Amino acid sequence: MAKDKNIYVCNACGGTSSKWLGKCPDCGAWNSLQESVATDTGAPNKNRFQGLATPQPVASLSSIEASDFARLATTIDELDRVLGGGLVDGGVVLIGGDPGIGKSTLLLQALHTLSLQNKTLYVSGEESGAQIAMRARRLGLDQTQVRVLAEISLERIIATVQAEQPRVCVIDSIQTIYSEALTSAPGSVAQVRECAAHLTRLAKSTGVTVILVGHVTKEGTLAGPRVLEHMVDTVLYFEGDTHSSFRLVRAIKNRFGAVNEIGVFAMTERGLKGVANPSAIFLNQHPQPVPGSCVLITLEGTRPMLVEIQALVDAGGPSPRRLSVGLERDRLAMLLAVSHRHAGVSCGDQDVFVNAVGGVRITEPAADLAVLLAIQSSLRAKPLPKGFVAFGEVGLAGEIRPAPRGQERLKEAAKLGFELAIVPKANAPKKSDPQFKGLTIHAVDRVEEALSWVRTL
Repeated sequence: MAKDKNIYVCNACGGTSSKWLGKCPDCGAWNSLQESVATDTGAPNKNRFQGLATPQPVASLSSIEASDFARLATTIDELDRVLGGGLVDGGVVLIGGDPGIGKSTLLLQALHTLSLQNKTLYVSGEESGAQIAMRARRLGLDQTQVRVLAEISLERIIATVQAEQPRVCVIDSIQTIYSEALTSAPGSVAQVRECAAHLTRLAKSTGVTVILVGHVTKEGTLAGPRVLEHMVDTVLYFEGDTHSSFRLVRAIKNRFGAVNEIGVFAMTERGLKGVANPSAIFLNQHPQPVPGSCVLITLEGTRPMLVEIQALVDAGGPSPRRLSVGLERDRLAMLLAVSHRHAGVSCGDQDVFVNAVGGVRITEPAADLAVLLAIQSSLRAKPLPKGFVAFGEVGLAGEIRPAPRGQERLKEAAKLGFELAIVPKANAPKKSDPQFKGLTIHAVDRVEEALSWVRTL
């Protein structure tokens, strides 16, 4: 009997190679080639499509009637916010996160609320029905009407979905599902890609909302081929420390809503509960102001949120360290160079540590000004005033650039009772607004101006 031929498939682009290589020859990704069994697809035929299909009618965009998508609310407000208002019929959602962070718990809670008025199906390839029932009882869902199927065969799953016709179907997880049409093992690049493609076609043809649970790699990205994220409509990531009770769900891709929207949850004995005011968990709990602390008004999707930025400047050795948690390390080094060059604040022989409190990850450049003010506060061992907030992007020339949606940020700070804000000049309100009552706003356009003004406080 002929021996099966092995090939190596890139889990980033799907390219193949006859031997293992450290670098994918197609996309250039390192250590992405995985061994798989080649399947015989037959000799290629350039004319195999001729005569098999007829041209289809096309229409101009102006003649097509467009309407907003109907939403199916899960009644979990934070999850609906991330999804853009709720689930969409025929939509495919991919949700990933570290093991034990709460993916299955959140989806079981969502299915329970949906099952009160709609038929739902939970397909598990990792747990038995008894294990899922035990988790439901721990969450207080004793009388739940969620239907459960413990199966890993793609063909049987599709047949069951077509027979049951649920409104929402959860697949936990896509890496455990396999198709009998392929000879490779479950979790391989070919299996994940093929199973996701079939489930996506099932959702589009039947109108069933499909939610896929995905594993993540040690780097924190979704395991499997990169094309998996392109197939689905929405990609959600669970973030947060498993040792903390708070979890963040972030939308990385959403065809039916805003990207980078986040939902904040607290893990309790009865499952995940939405946090209505997430700024409260990211702000400081100090009874008195302390050096090295500055409150930032950041923007996550459409939600303004207040986060405490902490900095510690200490005497370093011959090779000073620059470490940051929740912020980009390269940007921290750039900000230190700008403050030295344009404001005369030198930290060349000091260790500098910066942290975003609460495990939140800040990616927008509007955090630059708050980071610089926290570093200066720690360096001078002088705390910033109580009720002080800041935001603004810092350029290499020392200018302070405006941040998007500055008015919404200031309204959020005023609503929470903050009294003093330093912002870019372009974000300063043009006229007095009752919504900013009690908040004194100081506008600046240079780094040296901002740092010198704070020294006088």
